[in-house]
Amino acid sequence: MNQTAALLALAPLLAMSACSTTAARSEGASAIRVAHLGADEGDQEGFAALRTSFAAANPGYDVQWTEDLAALPAEDRTRIAFVQSGDPASEALGVGDVVLLRPGHSQAAPNGCCAVVFTVPEPLPDDVPAVIRPDWDENITDTPGGCAEETGAYRRILLTWLPTVGPYVYRALNCHRVRITDSFAHYHPLVGGFDEFYLVQMVQPGAVLYTSTKVARMEDPGSVTADEAAVMIDRHELAVGDLVYLPRGTMHRGFGGVLAQIITTPGFKPGAEIGLDHHLKAINDRLALEGKAALPYREKSAGRAVVK
Repeated sequence: MNQTAALLALAPLLAMSACSTTAARSEGASAIRVAHLGADEGDQEGFAALRTSFAAANPGYDVQWTEDLAALPAEDRTRIAFVQSGDPASEALGVGDVVLLRPGHSQAAPNGCCAVVFTVPEPLPDDVPAVIRPDWDENITDTPGGCAEETGAYRRILLTWLPTVGPYVYRALNCHRVRITDSFAHYHPLVGGFDEFYLVQMVQPGAVLYTSTKVARMEDPGSVTADEAAVMIDRHELAVGDLVYLPRGTMHRGFGGVLAQIITTPGFKPGAEIGLDHHLKAINDRLALEGKAALPYREKSAGRAVVK
């Protein structure tokens, strides 16, 4: 049995454990899932748990991992594949490229072309191309904003909610390829928000993703205790090939230099990125937390409430 088949077989077996973990959470957000797809032996168990959680929370969606994109048969549903191998500077498919598979279509690809493939419930518009290459498409340019606001940031919007920020509009799934050095801490609300993935494609040493399901406590900074603050935020060291699933309601903040495909289901709805840095700063100030005890936040976003 190849790795892809094994992943498909494992997913149903882990459904019960995935659901019980989610149910145990008291903050509203479901469990964060990480699949280390770049590991030498892969991460069948991690991916199966991620897939089960994602599909349960998003009816009509699915996600799979393939080590041979060209071998995927045509199906009667719409799929979007995020290429995770190959040289992006070559004329063939490479890391960072996105392949859009309409019903009845498959994709010619180099042998061993690895990809994360999402099944989506809505048809693709006719004006969206079959392949989007962020470093080759003349219609796509860097658009600083979101998690990379600095001038000259590498942030290329591939599928967008709004036609004012990118050429290819599709609201069932949005994605942009971005280099994150110091994102603001934020979450997407349970109602009216969206789930998010980091598909890691390059990292600097020490790059991390901060996460938390304790958003409700963060938003009441005057009542947080020092003991609560000590376990409020988790720190995930990132590696190439990591697929991180961030359900609605999860605080997250990328830091230290990570190049990733940021994928959301559905799209990036305006007004659904709720900043938390001002609350984190307030907790630190009130409890006099310093050094390693301090909650990490971005100073630039900590002076006021931020909603994007």
